[in-house]
Amino acid sequence: MSTHRISKFGARIGYLAAILFSCLAAFELRFDFAIPQRAFVILTMMLVAAAAAKAPIFYLAGLHRSLWMFAELGDLRRLLMINVLASAVFTAIVALLTSLYFQGGFSRSICVIDFLVCCLSTLVLRYAGRFYLDSAGRPAPGQKRKNILIYGAGAAGATLLREIRGNKSLGYHVIGFLDDDESKRGAVLMGVRVLGCGRQAASIVAHLNRHRARVEEIVIAMPSATGRERREAVANCQAAHIPCKTIPGLGDLLNRKVLAEQIRDVALTDLLGRPAVQLDEAPVREGLARQCVLVTGAAGSIGSELCRQIARFNPSRLIAFDQAESDLFRIECELRDKYPELDFVPALGDIRDVQRLDQVFSQGPIDSVFHAAAYKHVPMMETHVLEAVHNNIFGTLNLIQAVQKHHVPNFLMISSDKAVNPTNVMGATKRVCEMIVSASASSREGRNTKCVSVRFGNVLGSNGSVVPIFQQQIQGGGPVKVTHPDVQRYFMTASEAVSLVLCAHTMGKGSEIFVLDMGEPVRVLDLAINMIRLAGLVPYQDIDIRFTGLRPGEKLFEETNLPAEKILPTEHKKIKIFRQTPPDWSSIVSWLAELRRLIEQRAELAIVEHIQDLVPEYRPSQRWKRPKTAVARPVAAPEPAKPASIPALS
Repeated sequence: MSTHRISKFGARIGYLAAILFSCLAAFELRFDFAIPQRAFVILTMMLVAAAAAKAPIFYLAGLHRSLWMFAELGDLRRLLMINVLASAVFTAIVALLTSLYFQGGFSRSICVIDFLVCCLSTLVLRYAGRFYLDSAGRPAPGQKRKNILIYGAGAAGATLLREIRGNKSLGYHVIGFLDDDESKRGAVLMGVRVLGCGRQAASIVAHLNRHRARVEEIVIAMPSATGRERREAVANCQAAHIPCKTIPGLGDLLNRKVLAEQIRDVALTDLLGRPAVQLDEAPVREGLARQCVLVTGAAGSIGSELCRQIARFNPSRLIAFDQAESDLFRIECELRDKYPELDFVPALGDIRDVQRLDQVFSQGPIDSVFHAAAYKHVPMMETHVLEAVHNNIFGTLNLIQAVQKHHVPNFLMISSDKAVNPTNVMGATKRVCEMIVSASASSREGRNTKCVSVRFGNVLGSNGSVVPIFQQQIQGGGPVKVTHPDVQRYFMTASEAVSLVLCAHTMGKGSEIFVLDMGEPVRVLDLAINMIRLAGLVPYQDIDIRFTGLRPGEKLFEETNLPAEKILPTEHKKIKIFRQTPPDWSSIVSWLAELRRLIEQRAELAIVEHIQDLVPEYRPSQRWKRPKTAVARPVAAPEPAKPASIPALS
């Protein structure tokens, strides 16, 4: 017999005993514990009537099926209503029987006392498991317990405390709460006191370590806290120089039942500054199911995450295109292991190779192309203009032409917030790519292809981003190098970035630019300080922070849209759509022809000026400012020997 069946059987016996005990206690109280001999017959009759009337009602109400360990205050009202009904039926039966067989009647006060005692008995029985769970908490023999503080004396903190007490194998012992709500100061929650606010964490821990058992950890129990509140809580915990952990957000809690088992180390995404954006997957699934999808740059941080997410939606085929052999092999192994039924096709190649693209597109009809291949590192592109233009601009053009030639219905390009009012070569090339994508719809071949762009902020943890660089510098003992104390950036998680891409794929009508609402920008200095604290170190003491100055082409802050771009309505409040009148395709073709000629001449300065002709808001760095004495572009020199091309990055 299972434990649950034994529990239900025990509950039935318990409630029957409570019914009989209540009736007997009512008689004893009514007659001051001296029941007269003549009343024993009535007592017997009432015991039988109580069992016959109340037991079926308790059974039909399902009291025996309730899990005692998880009784909540909301059960109290239901329990009282069941007792009222059962006592009313019991009283009616007793009144009928006594009128038929006992001419002297009966004392109605017995039924009133029986009701009160029965309510109390069933209440104690119903909450006995909960009382035990709340009062338990001693570790198993020989098990070392870890003394912790819970940061957050709210519903989540109380639930966490209850589960820690009920699950001795966790080895936790809660010795106090911290909470920033001043009204909770000194309050007692389930026998545990709120010791103070988060800013007092260091002094509270020091006091406890001197006078009581040593505090080994702080658990942040604030699943609904904003990013700003979570960052402050982490900073307060780190000031106490002990490890801190957290429980997940509300979205994760809805998918799981046990809170205590989800205690984890504080992750960098907890410091994003806002809740993670959750987008509706239903239209995405409908748009990708049984479709053939091609992803360029599939081995990169964004491209590989795109492949992982697309694979979940059951495409008929997923083609991963990239020139990085080893990384492409890794994502292939990962997806083949996780999705053995997926028709996954790794395609090694370069978006600058027109013939290779044509070969890949010719293998079968493709429904959607996600273009994530690009050079993206700002400082490197400032010194490699030819490669940036060749890869970003002409690579995108090659893809657009392949999409149009092979009649692909959907094309989506991943852009950057650096494309808005660009001050660097990388951002300028991405802005040109946006204009090519928007203008392609007006070409004769592109009218049947829906082309859209998506602008990203900085993706936490992506290859070459500031986060892994800071992590390496912290692991190396510092210093952490920040370009400027006031530099700010928009940050997003890889899952948010990919969710935006997939939603844009289903929402786009053509020529739009999609941007995710990324909340307030984050100071990179604050990010560095929080990462040092997450490593258990003290900024400026254990790890120094050094300011290196803005690099060529770098801005203090990034914008998300141009002034001339109009905001379009969207069905999702966290997605913005911008549209600007796209340039004519014929003018783009003429501009590209001149750009190709300048590339052949390797005239870098002339190329930068030519980009400014198409993107007048582009403000090049000082490196590309022509001397004031020069009034015309230099005459093309004979073409030098062509050096070996640098492989395209993803």
